[in-house]
Amino acid sequence: MAMEMRQQLKMSQQLVMTPQLQQAIKLLQLTRLELQDVVRQELEENPLLEETAEVEEVHEAEALEAAEKEIEPEVQREEFHEVETGEDTLRDWDSYLDGYNYSSGEQYSGEDDRPSFENLLTRKGTLIDHLLWQLHMGPFSGDEVRIGEEIIGNVDESGYLRASLPEIAQACAVEEDAALRVLERIKEFDPTGVAARDLRECLLIQARFMDMQGSVVERILLSHLNDLETRKYKQIAKALGVDISQVLMAAKIIAGFDPRPGRVYGTEEVQYISADIFVYKVGDEYLVMLNEEGLPNLKVNPFYAEARGTGAMDSRAEEYVSEKIRSAQWLIKSIQQRQRTIYKVAKSIIRFQREFLDQGIEYLRPLVLRDVADDIGMHESTISRVTTNKYMQTPQGLFELKYFFNSGLSTSEGDFVASESVKNRIREIIEKEDPRKPLSDQKIAEMLSGETVNIARRTVTKYREILRLGSSSERKRHF
Repeated sequence: MAMEMRQQLKMSQQLVMTPQLQQAIKLLQLTRLELQDVVRQELEENPLLEETAEVEEVHEAEALEAAEKEIEPEVQREEFHEVETGEDTLRDWDSYLDGYNYSSGEQYSGEDDRPSFENLLTRKGTLIDHLLWQLHMGPFSGDEVRIGEEIIGNVDESGYLRASLPEIAQACAVEEDAALRVLERIKEFDPTGVAARDLRECLLIQARFMDMQGSVVERILLSHLNDLETRKYKQIAKALGVDISQVLMAAKIIAGFDPRPGRVYGTEEVQYISADIFVYKVGDEYLVMLNEEGLPNLKVNPFYAEARGTGAMDSRAEEYVSEKIRSAQWLIKSIQQRQRTIYKVAKSIIRFQREFLDQGIEYLRPLVLRDVADDIGMHESTISRVTTNKYMQTPQGLFELKYFFNSGLSTSEGDFVASESVKNRIREIIEKEDPRKPLSDQKIAEMLSGETVNIARRTVTKYREILRLGSSSERKRHF
């Protein structure tokens, strides 16, 4: 069969990922704070994109200014009455207080002269700073301070020493005995248990600080820490030749020790979540409001838009302006489309989860992305992007949008119950159990079956592990 080349026309449809479409998809899955960063960056890079003030804010400012002007004359006409206090008579308290210098600090003539708020903030002290302060305040020689700084520099946030003595001695060019002597003195620093090389040493430092040398507590930490973790109290009592009540008392004391003494000086910042959607109940209806705080109103600069095509610019400048105008218009449209999509998804979730908003987590119903996609006529991938890292503030609390999508378990009545509701019920059962006789996973499964929820023991185990709850043997308490 002969091979030949020929030209042929063919019509077909395909989706082309243009830069504009990629930008719209990217904006859709950004959080509100990330979107603010993108908008600020675009305002800096695109000279034809500018921010406009909200009309409502302008009217509000004008109304406030007018109200102040109406009140001001009344204040000026106010007469101060005499106030008798013993032998003195004070007419104008404001003048009196202004003339009385009750502050020994620096005086400022106006708000502009005051230091910025950032200059008044203090840095939170770290564990390293606290240990170095004790080192420099203690009776240490110059060489000992140098060794101590090397040791403290290798202490992690939990308070454990993460370098070996040979490494410290080599870094300081000293013998290991000299490094060990400084280390033993640093172990006496606050917080108690700091600079330990492992958990056993950390707990021993705290026990000896409480004058428990030679006690059952110290003997357990030295030889039976692994048995203590697995709660083999009878085995420990038999090995130590003591009564089991002494072992239980020692275990209770050890449980009060801090396995991470450095965490009180932790530098982790608390991450606050800002809701993207607010849901309010007004009468029998739920209203959805998008959180647009920090998102500026954008518009295209009218001066350049009108100058385009008038001959005031050369071809290169006009091409540049046209490109920036298209970029600005597409960004504005993409943000508006993003907000409309989030609003539609939030409204759809509210329709599906109305009982949850009314009565709580027990009434959370099973929901998948396809349900919402079919409800608002969008693709599942779009719903997935919208619900990523977005949070909704509801009358029941703050929830991630992903929280409302969960699988379901069947009931004996033929209905379905959300997996999150079952997890919450498992947590409640475990919280109410007798810690001396904790419930097994099989027993919890039987209790849920009695509540019409068809669930297997392995599913209870799976949900319990997701909730980070220990097994019955791990939850058991002997004291």
